Amino acid sequence: MSTKFCQIADLDDVKHELVGIRRHIHQHPELSYEEVDTARLVAERLEDWGYAVTRNIGGNGLVATLRAGSSTRSIGVRADMDALPIHEMTGLSYASEHQGKMHACGHDGHTAMLLGAALQLARTRRFDGTVNLIFQPAEEAGFNSGAEQMLRDGLFERFPCDAIFGMHNHPGVATGTFMFRAGAFMAACDTVKIKIIGKGSHAARPHLSVDPLVAASSLVMALQTVVSRNVDPMETAVVTVGSLHAGHAANVIPEHAAMELSVRSFKPEVRELLEQRIRALVLSHAESYGARAEIEYIRGYPVLINSEAETEFARQIAEELVGADKIIAPFGPIAGSEDFAYFLQQRPGCFVRVGNGAGQPMLHNAHYDFNDDNVTVGAAYWTRLVERYLQAQ
Repeated sequence: MSTKFCQIADLDDVKHELVGIRRHIHQHPELSYEEVDTARLVAERLEDWGYAVTRNIGGNGLVATLRAGSSTRSIGVRADMDALPIHEMTGLSYASEHQGKMHACGHDGHTAMLLGAALQLARTRRFDGTVNLIFQPAEEAGFNSGAEQMLRDGLFERFPCDAIFGMHNHPGVATGTFMFRAGAFMAACDTVKIKIIGKGSHAARPHLSVDPLVAASSLVMALQTVVSRNVDPMETAVVTVGSLHAGHAANVIPEHAAMELSVRSFKPEVRELLEQRIRALVLSHAESYGARAEIEYIRGYPVLINSEAETEFARQIAEELVGADKIIAPFGPIAGSEDFAYFLQQRPGCFVRVGNGAGQPMLHNAHYDFNDDNVTVGAAYWTRLVERYLQAQ
């Protein structure tokens, strides 16, 4: 492991400060497109460290730019800042002060890691070129997200990046272990909103109704056949009914039932097939019960596709930093989705996973917490990756 570039120990002197920032952000979570205070904290720190900071990109997003040397090469590194609408149940001393809002996905940690790299890069400047540190809002939006909005605001035109890199923590894998996969790594995710419209009646006179609840309940089971009987068994797809609501009283057959689906896939042709089959099944199923259906099919994030060369480069950096025994490559595809995929559609790059601890609560869980041991690990990784990518010739 070369000591010419950043080591984890190089950040030991600022670990307490970085953990403090992480816990402050955790304690004051802000939902998608509400990240005003978080963005202000991040921008003020970056400006104190000598970065040129451009605010309000794609909402509350910001880009911090630092130049060294004379090279025209450039790199982008991204962290997300938003929290989730979950009531925290960790009992931690720094638990969320905002009821119903929580950093249950570790974006507080992602932000702290990139801030740590920003600090180290500013005080060492062992690179030749331009660094664009991208702090993104609204990753959790599901659609019309922060990445899309930043791109619409001309992100890469205003802040050129030869390559783009991002990272997400991964509970269930030992802390400080890095995971890589070239090609399709994370799934496309679509949301389907369905309304089954029937005819309400007294519960004692079901023959006078068109019961939307019966139709919706049957539809839940029918939807389970979309993947098992339509998608090639060698492909990966998920159709999950996550929400079903109908009625308010036991003695009333309601007028309508509403349900929402999450649909995941890894190939465009599978994504198209899923939409075709879901639409056809919903309409015909409702009709078979004498009801009718309204469908809103919302295309969410695309498949996240890591480029080959940048993924191999990112893997090499991790191996240099933590050793080959803490690398998993290739790691299996992940059915979760991530709007970093939009950046990778426009620039080559790699989205990395880092272990958050074996046996720890999963993401989007009310008991989840980011592992503070990863703050300096991630900061050192980003620092070394920038130093190596923009290595002086």
